[in-house]
Amino acid sequence: MNISVKDFQNHLMTFPQSPVIEVGSDFMSTCVILDTAEVTSDDLYWNLSDTTLPRELYTRINSSALSVTFTVNSEKPEWLYCLCRKPSPYVVLNQGRFIHGLYLRKGYGVQKPANLTCVALQEKTYISETISCKWDDRGRQTKEVPTTYTLYVKQMTGEINQTITPRTNGQVTLGSYPTHTPLEIWVEAKNLLGVAESDRLIQDAGFFVKTNPPSNVTLLPEPSITPTSLLLKWTPPIDRVYVRLTYRIRFCVQGAHTWSYVPDGDLSKDIESFRLQGLQPDTVYLSQVSCKNARPGHGHWSEWSNNATMRTPEDRPPSKPDLWMISERDHMGQRKVRFISKKPVFANGRILHYYVKVYNHGSKNSSSFVSFNASESRGVTVLNHVLLSDQMTARIWVSAVNSVGRSPEAYLGIPERNRERPPVEELRVWPHEGRLMVEWQPLNSSGVTEFVVEWVRGPQKDWQRETKATTRTHITGNLEEFECYTVSVYSIYSGWISRPASVDVYLKQRAPSVAPTVNLVGVPGRNKAHLRWTEVSPEDRGGFITNYTVYYKTGEELKAVTLHGNSTSCTLTSLLPDTTYVTWITASTVAGSTNGSRHSFTTAKYDPGEIKLIVVSVSLGFLFVFMMTALLCFNKKDAIKENFWPRIPNPGESTIGNWSSDYSQKAEPPGEDCLSGISERDVDVCDGCSLLDEEKVGLPLKKVKFLPEEHSSGIRGSSCMFSPRQSVSDSNEGGDMAETTASTVQSSSVVASNRYKGQTPIQTLASLFSCSKSTHALLDSEENPDITLQDGSRQSLRCGRPVGGDHGPRLQREELQPLDFCPLQEDSENNTPADDQSAASASSYMPQLGGYRPQA
Repeated sequence: MNISVKDFQNHLMTFPQSPVIEVGSDFMSTCVILDTAEVTSDDLYWNLSDTTLPRELYTRINSSALSVTFTVNSEKPEWLYCLCRKPSPYVVLNQGRFIHGLYLRKGYGVQKPANLTCVALQEKTYISETISCKWDDRGRQTKEVPTTYTLYVKQMTGEINQTITPRTNGQVTLGSYPTHTPLEIWVEAKNLLGVAESDRLIQDAGFFVKTNPPSNVTLLPEPSITPTSLLLKWTPPIDRVYVRLTYRIRFCVQGAHTWSYVPDGDLSKDIESFRLQGLQPDTVYLSQVSCKNARPGHGHWSEWSNNATMRTPEDRPPSKPDLWMISERDHMGQRKVRFISKKPVFANGRILHYYVKVYNHGSKNSSSFVSFNASESRGVTVLNHVLLSDQMTARIWVSAVNSVGRSPEAYLGIPERNRERPPVEELRVWPHEGRLMVEWQPLNSSGVTEFVVEWVRGPQKDWQRETKATTRTHITGNLEEFECYTVSVYSIYSGWISRPASVDVYLKQRAPSVAPTVNLVGVPGRNKAHLRWTEVSPEDRGGFITNYTVYYKTGEELKAVTLHGNSTSCTLTSLLPDTTYVTWITASTVAGSTNGSRHSFTTAKYDPGEIKLIVVSVSLGFLFVFMMTALLCFNKKDAIKENFWPRIPNPGESTIGNWSSDYSQKAEPPGEDCLSGISERDVDVCDGCSLLDEEKVGLPLKKVKFLPEEHSSGIRGSSCMFSPRQSVSDSNEGGDMAETTASTVQSSSVVASNRYKGQTPIQTLASLFSCSKSTHALLDSEENPDITLQDGSRQSLRCGRPVGGDHGPRLQREELQPLDFCPLQEDSENNTPADDQSAASASSYMPQLGGYRPQA
C-alpha cells in the first residue's frame, strides 16, 4: 500500500485503524514516522490512556517505525497514543503533528447459542400462528461490542421466517400453524468479533404445542359406592383433531403442604374423568388436572387447572379416642380424677358424643354408663370424673360416636395411690431448633406398652403418645416462647398409669418483664435492715429466675448482695448509723436482668438494745450511787449530824459549875488565846416570874421563850435572855439576892479576837458563844465578881453584854466587840476529889425540887 505524504496531516501514523479487540487477547499496534527526518523511532513512546507503557513491550522495526504489544485486560474502552519526546525546535513548533492515537473498542467473542426451546400456545380453540422460542447464550457482551440474534423457522415447503432480536428470546409469526408437518428452527448469534449458530431443532409441529389446562374441573362424592372415594371430572381444552391429549392429576387434604400424584399408568388417553380412591372419610380434598400432547416426548404440559374441592362422606371411626386424665385434690383432700379425651385420629366424621363406662373399685356405684356431648375446648373434651380415696382404683372405657357408628374403646386404669409403678429415670427436657426435646430412661421396660408425654401450662394440658421403644422424642404441640411448661413422662402398663417424672422448662427465655419491689420489714436498726419482696409471677418471669441482686447505695458508695432465685428476704448488715440508703432489687434469668423500683430508708442512730442498755446502765449507776451515798450517810451519820446539825451544849451538863475557886487565879501567860475583854452583862430577872424562895428550889429547868425582836445570841436558835434592868454586878445597889437567884441565869463564854472580825457575827457567836439556861443560884464567880485572875486584872463573866454595860444599840450583832477566850486547861478539869467536892459545895447550883410557882 503506497502512502502519499499529502494523505497525512501528521508526521505520525498508527495501525490498525479503528480496531475492535477481544478482552483477554494480545494486541499489537505500529507507529510510523512520515515526511520528516527530525525524529526517529528511538524518540517515540506509547501511552495507554494516561499510563506510559514500559519499553520492554516495544519492538523497533526500523528508524521510522515502532510497534508495541500488550494484553487487553479491562472491558473499558481506551485511547492508545503514539508520542514523540525529542525537544527539537521543529518538534516544538509542530507538536500537534507528532501525536497519533487509536480508539480501542473492547468486547467478547460470540458463543454458540444453546438449549433452544420453542412453544406454540393455544388461542381459544386452536393453535396460535406465532411460535415463541428461547435459548441460552453462555458468552458475554459489552456496550461497545453487542451481540444480535436471528431466529429462523423453516417449514416443510422451504419457506423461512425469521426475526432479529438483541435478547435471548424471540417470536416468529407464521401464516397459520402447520399442524402435522415438520418444522426446522435455529438461532444465529453475531457481533463485531464473529458469528455463531445454534444446533438446528427439527420436530413435528405438534412437538411445540402447549394447550390450555382442562376446564370445568369438579369433584363429586359417591356415598353409595364408598365413603373413601371422589369422582373427578373435567372438559378437554382443545379438540382431538388438532392434538390428542394425555392428563396428569394431583390431590391433597385441605391445608396440607404437599400434593399426592396419581400414577401415570393409571391414566388413559383422551379420558375426561377419574375416580380418586383410598381417601379419608369426612375429609376435604383439593384436586387439579393438567394435559399435553399424548405422543411420547412431544408437547408441553399445560398449566394446572383451578382447584376442585369436596368433602368425603362420613364413616365409622376406625381408631380409638385418645383418653387421658387429670388428677387433683378437692377441698376435702380427696383424690379427684377427671378424664379427658381427644377425638380419634381417624374420626371419619364429626364426633357427636362419647360413650363412657367407669368402674370404681371400692365404691357402692362401681360402674356407670354415661354419654357426654363432644364439646371440644382446644381439641380436648372433658369427660366424667370420679372421686377416689388413696386406697381405691378406677377403670374407664371410652368410645367416640359419629353419625355412622361408634369407635373402638379406649381404656385407662388409675391404680391405688401408693401402688403405682415407679416413674422413668433420667428425664431431660431442653429446647432444640425451636422445639422441646424429651429424653428418658425406662426403669423397667418389661410390661410397658407405651409412653405418654404430657406438657402443662396453667390450666392448659396436652399430651402425645409414644411407642414402647421410644426413649427420645420432640413435643409436636404448639408451644409458646417465654412460657413455663411442666413436662411429664408416664409409663403405661397395659392401660395402667405409673407415677410421673416431671421437669419444668422454657422453650425460650427472656429477661423478666418486671422485677419485685423491695419493702422494709419493721424499723431499721443501727447497722442492719431487713428487706422483703414477693416473687415474680410466672407470667412475668419469662424464664427461670437464676438469682436476685439487692443493691443498696448511700452517696456514691454502691454495694450489692446476690441471692438465690427462690429467696424472698434479705438482711443488710454493716450499715452506717443514722444514714439514708436507697435500695432496689434486680431479677435475673439466663437471658438478662430487670431492675425493680427504688426504696429508701434511714438507719437508726442507736439500736433499741443499746437504748435499753444505756437506760438500764444509767439507772443502775444512779441506784448504785444512791445506795453508796445512803450507806455512807448511815456509816457517817454522826459526822454528818455534827456538820449539819451541831449539838447544842446542855447547860445542865456544863462543867462551869465544877470549876475550882482558884481556877481564875492560875497564872497564864498573856497571849492570843487568853481571855481578854470579858464584859459584864446584866442578868435579867424574868418579869412576872418571881417565885418564893422555897418554891424556886424545886422548880425544874424551864426554857425561856422570847420573841424575835429580843436579842439573840445567834447560836442556831439558842438565845440568852437578858434584861437590861439589872445586872449581877449591880445587885448590891438595891437588888435582892433571892430575887437574883430566882431569876433565869444565863451564863456565856464569849471568845473573840481580831482574826475573826471578818466572819459573820452569827458564825463567830455560834462557834464561840456558849449559853446556858438555868434557874440555879448564881455561880460563885458571879456572886464574887472580885475574883482576881493571874494577871491581877479584875474581870466579871457576863452573858451577851458588851463591856461598859451600855444597853443601847451596842446589842446589835454587827456592833459586838470580839472577845478573846482562853480554853480551859486540863489540870483545871482534873482536880482532886476533895477539891471537887469543896468546889461543888461552894459553887454548884442547888437542885430544884419542885416546879415553878406562880408569882404574885
